[in-house]
Amino acid sequence: MNRPAILTKPEPTSPGHQNLALFRVYIGYRSLLSIVLLIMLVSPNTRQLVGILNPAVYTSVALAYLATSVPLVGSLSTRLSRSQQLMTAVFLVDIAAITLMADASGGMLSGLPVLLVITVAASAVLVSNRTLATLIAALSVLAILLDTVWLILQGHGNTSSLFPAGLLGLLIFGVSLMVQPIAHRLGRAEELARNRASDLYTLQRLNEQIVQHMQTGILLVDGEGTVRIMNKAAIGLLAPDRPIAMEQGRKLSDYCPELAEQFWQWKETGVHRARPFTVTEGSPAIIANFRDLQPSANREALVFVEDYTPVTQYAQSLKLNSLGRLTASIAHEIRNPLGAISHAAQLLQESKDLSASDQRMAEIIESHSDRVNQIVESVMQISRREPPRPEYLLLGSWLADYVSGYLDDLNREADVTIDCAYPELLVEFDPENLQRVFGNLLDNALRHSKMAIDRESARIEVSLDFATHLCHVDVIDYGTGVPASELSKLFEPFYTTRAEGSGMGLYLCKELCEINNADLAYRTTSNGESCFRISMNQRAL
Repeated sequence: MNRPAILTKPEPTSPGHQNLALFRVYIGYRSLLSIVLLIMLVSPNTRQLVGILNPAVYTSVALAYLATSVPLVGSLSTRLSRSQQLMTAVFLVDIAAITLMADASGGMLSGLPVLLVITVAASAVLVSNRTLATLIAALSVLAILLDTVWLILQGHGNTSSLFPAGLLGLLIFGVSLMVQPIAHRLGRAEELARNRASDLYTLQRLNEQIVQHMQTGILLVDGEGTVRIMNKAAIGLLAPDRPIAMEQGRKLSDYCPELAEQFWQWKETGVHRARPFTVTEGSPAIIANFRDLQPSANREALVFVEDYTPVTQYAQSLKLNSLGRLTASIAHEIRNPLGAISHAAQLLQESKDLSASDQRMAEIIESHSDRVNQIVESVMQISRREPPRPEYLLLGSWLADYVSGYLDDLNREADVTIDCAYPELLVEFDPENLQRVFGNLLDNALRHSKMAIDRESARIEVSLDFATHLCHVDVIDYGTGVPASELSKLFEPFYTTRAEGSGMGLYLCKELCEINNADLAYRTTSNGESCFRISMNQRAL
């Protein structure tokens, strides 16, 4: 799983969201209450408890009470919960309805005024304005007392009923004053909890984004070697060709056996000596480091994988820069005696008294003098290399013109074919650098083809990778190819398989490609032919 959901996204922190839920609960309560009050009126067992003084008024008020609950169950409750004034009006209607039904049932003797305690408690919770909540409680007490006095004046009670009415009034005030601060504190606690949840969710998403977009690959591996989490960089290094959805719950060995071996060795010994490895043939070298997530029984660990190529490139750059500076400083000292040796060899070859064996020795001296001079020239080019001057080139026509000129300059029988089906393909490259790259690659291709099939022949194929927007230019020869054991040294300076070679050609080609934002790599075609591929950015088609 590449993005575990530790926290779910919290709901919008609207203060009225929780009030809406509580208000709907209250609406359900009053709807059920109105139905129960009507049932009590028609039921033989409870008929004598309600509506004994005025059944008509009781019935009318109970039906009206039920009728007001019907629209409140729907979307109207949402709008009412957002307005404190409208919500207060609902509670005032409830007070009036309960008071009227209690009046028609005998006042305090019916027990219906006790229902006002629930109404006042609900108002203390739902009405955030404490003044309005206290006003509702006061109106409830006033309604009970006035109704009690009214019934006494009508002869349906005596003054002794004022005492329970007063106690009920005190109870209502006490409930209201006690619930209000509790509801206020609960509201503040709930809002704080929502804010903290939102902050935690935001922090989690921020951490995920940071981890997912890091250059370093990160994997969370459990004690059984199962990868639980991996970021995009790790997928790009270990499984670039597989969809992200497939990378869930796999074993570390499924990605790279060498990585799994290093991981288990570290788990067993607690010591890790980082050594580079490759996932597949031709893929960049990777280096891994391991850290325990936390001391625990399952010993979950973090695996950090990084592309080792920049490290090797940096080391190579330091080596070559040092070599370039050294060569630049002694080039003059080398060339003077080298020129003298070469000139002396030429003079010896012009001597008529020189024997055939001595003539051969003079030729060897001159040949190797030229080779040393080529090496010095190549290293000097590296030390004083200038930034490229890229231009937009129509690759198809540029290749045709270059190959035609190359064959004319070659001045011998050779065959170079071009397969480019994209005449409008535009690439960005320094034309002088590109000429040097193709000159070296074609020289190598023709030479190896001559050695294998006794005919100088090469093929240039142009293809496009629409997924990566890269243009691939393949220089293919008919030689025997490069042995697998030599691939790692192929682009190293001074590496050559020819006695007369300087070993700088392929290295310079790769360097020229890299400074032009391109890449040079060796591969074999589907037919097993030897191929050097230049990958560069596609500009237009």
